[in-house]
Amino acid sequence: MHVMAVSTVSDQDRFWSGLKKAHAKLPRGAAWKVAVASKDGTRAVNIITHDSIDAVRDFFETHAGGHATTEYFEADAANAVGLPR
Repeated sequence: MHVMAVSTVSDQDRFWSGLKKAHAKLPRGAAWKVAVASKDGTRAVNIITHDSIDAVRDFFETHAGGHATTEYFEADAANAVGLPR
């Protein structure tokens, strides 16, 4: 499944630094598809494929949770436009 991590970022330097380090430590079977920030850096959307929202949440919170408030959703891949597979 595609898991959307939608974040309100409180410290963009630490948030993105944490995620860059985390990229090399993805859980087994996970793939990072999209990482994008708003121009002002206060919002971010990341899309990670994995079989568990909980596993993505645990992973994401470990590496960037202290620098953002993030909500996690399963993406509606069947109705998405341009979603990387």
